[in-house]
Amino acid sequence: MSHSIDPGASLDSSAGETAALLSRLADEDAVVRRIALIDLADLEDTYVIEPIVAALRRDASPDVRGEAARLLASWERGDVVDALCNALLDDDAAVRASAAQSLSELKQASSGAILLDWLKQPDPFVRSALLRALRELRVADALTPALQALADADANVRVEAVGVLGWLKDPVALGPLASVATSDPDTSIRRAAIAALGFAPPGHPEAAAALFGALHVDAWQVREEAATTLGKLRVAKSRDALIEALGDAYWQVRLRALRALGQIGDAASATHVAALLSHPISNVRKEAALALGEIGDAEILSALEAAQADADPDVRKAVRIALSQIAGRQR
Repeated sequence: MSHSIDPGASLDSSAGETAALLSRLADEDAVVRRIALIDLADLEDTYVIEPIVAALRRDASPDVRGEAARLLASWERGDVVDALCNALLDDDAAVRASAAQSLSELKQASSGAILLDWLKQPDPFVRSALLRALRELRVADALTPALQALADADANVRVEAVGVLGWLKDPVALGPLASVATSDPDTSIRRAAIAALGFAPPGHPEAAAALFGALHVDAWQVREEAATTLGKLRVAKSRDALIEALGDAYWQVRLRALRALGQIGDAASATHVAALLSHPISNVRKEAALALGEIGDAEILSALEAAQADADPDVRKAVRIALSQIAGRQR
């Protein structure tokens, strides 16, 4: 691989500063070439894209190629996206990581067609990076490859596929996501799938079964995410299951169950929530107070009033907010 970069005839090399920077791209010292790329990028003009892309594709130094990949995040057009995708196959891991990061910053849905074409690559790192880049673009054509990727042998590919489906919010994905949430061998992927189910309608049978089942799995992180998602969906039928989760061995699960019960707002859960105003962990007491304010049951006013003497100022603030919410409803 040659280190020398042809500046290209399309550049305005007549300007002294630009000409000097372009000449530095052919320097024997990789450090000089890398700094020249940074200085070119600082000019913030489209004519600097060509030499930066050339450096990414052909420079002998991985430091220079990695810098080029990082700098190209500032420009989103077809040749840049294609060059970054190609850099996912670079021999150097740092260059590949830099290219993946820049691709994840894409904002234009029009870039999706290029990413989808590259998604045919067999390398799992490439596929996971491309799915990550596709996630926030919400490209409808990514639905089918993302669904297929749920069965990929590589965990990184599967988790990024879950992310794509969660952002697309296509009802077709609910069944497959529920299946992943229930059966994937990787805890982090099951947790991601539980979170992705947050767009399900409350009555969706497969999603509901996955969420309720997830409250009882061994991995507390999955139980925590299940409580969170049930709260977001405001599934009224989950009240009793969430009340049971208030006794979970992990306080993180209890906290999310409290928050979910507050979002659901069922007065039948108020006394169970109020019992956690005396929990030894202040974050749990704070969440209990906030949940009671959202539930709005005047029957537990005495418990909230007693909690005004809590030793933690954040808990006392939450109690004041809750009391104000309940008082507002009584007017």
